[in-house]
Amino acid sequence: MELDDDFDEILAQINEPSSLTSVKLDDPTNNQPGSSTETVIKPVSSKTHCVLVNQKQRGNPLLKYITSVPWEYEDIVPDYEIGKTIGVLFLSLQYYNMNPDYINNRLKELGKKYELRVLLVQVDLKDPHNPLKNLNRVCLLTDLTLMLAWSPEEAAKIIENYKIFENKPPDKIMEKIENDPHQKIVNALSSVKPINKTDALTLITTFGTLENIIKASESRLAQCPGLGVRKAQKLYRVLHEPFLKKENLKSKDFDDDFSIEDVEKEKSEISTVATV
Repeated sequence: MELDDDFDEILAQINEPSSLTSVKLDDPTNNQPGSSTETVIKPVSSKTHCVLVNQKQRGNPLLKYITSVPWEYEDIVPDYEIGKTIGVLFLSLQYYNMNPDYINNRLKELGKKYELRVLLVQVDLKDPHNPLKNLNRVCLLTDLTLMLAWSPEEAAKIIENYKIFENKPPDKIMEKIENDPHQKIVNALSSVKPINKTDALTLITTFGTLENIIKASESRLAQCPGLGVRKAQKLYRVLHEPFLKKENLKSKDFDDDFSIEDVEKEKSEISTVATV
């Protein structure tokens, strides 16, 4: 289902502040003297030790996989509430295809609550391209963070991680820069397109050393789980191309019939191959 341009205007209005007379204020302090009417509405619950689950989520298979953090049912607006600042809406693509207006109605209910608003989508369609494109558009227009899961277990893990890292500083979840030789080999191998870090770890586990990886044939490389013929060909080609440095290119290092222009041409071709 494609969204027409007029729908952008409807989505853009969801984040507009509603009239104070039409919004139900869940925070009991809003009517107390000295409270600001412009303050972002806060969740009513004071339970922050666990993940709060909307009653409507009863029967969702992902709940049985939330085992690393405590959770309990509560009357809340989002499907899951993590602390006082994170609200999570859950949606499966199959349900979205059957009820395309569902997410818009939920966003209207959510209003301006929560500093971090997450749309957790379970991808359960064979061809998810169009619905994901539409949902990504919705998230951009309504200040939502889109998270994708391909199984209930993965969806539960995402919720658990949000709770576990709720009060952690940013450096705890940032990628660490490793300086050990093993990590350097992983980084070097994964710099070859289309080899990823999982492929690099598989190669190291299979062959043991970088020397053995270089000595391996294309067919042997292709036998590694997850590599295949195309990746093996690319890796083999890069590992067996000569590496030339400009400062070492001197005419005296070559035969009389091989000019410096030929060397520059070869070097250009090597650079092209390495970046493919």
